[in-house]
Amino acid sequence: MADTTDKLVVLVTKGIDSELSSVAFTIANGGITAGLKVFIFLTSTGIDLVRRNGAAMTQVAPLDPLAVLIKDFLARGGVIWACPPCVKSRGYEQADLIDGVVIAGASVMHAEIKAGAATLSF
Repeated sequence: MADTTDKLVVLVTKGIDSELSSVAFTIANGGITAGLKVFIFLTSTGIDLVRRNGAAMTQVAPLDPLAVLIKDFLARGGVIWACPPCVKSRGYEQADLIDGVVIAGASVMHAEIKAGAATLSF
């Protein structure tokens, strides 16, 4: 019998210029719908997804607009972590990010993986 988990960690390295960012948030929202506790860890250009108004103009048809996907994810209890060096390298601070995003190092993601969370990467 396989071990089961009720947690999912999604690593997102793609930004507003990639359809994979919309796919990642669509799948993450689906995980919440399926009853999972879902965490997203943003690195590289993925940080731009949570910059205030950063995702406002991005939509991959037929998916919902990226800004809506992100807002829905947070409203439904999803957790978004932003890589500190990636935030800093873009000149951003906490105030530049949408409400609900936590600047946190990879150790928070590693803790969930060590506790058995499933993982996906985009």
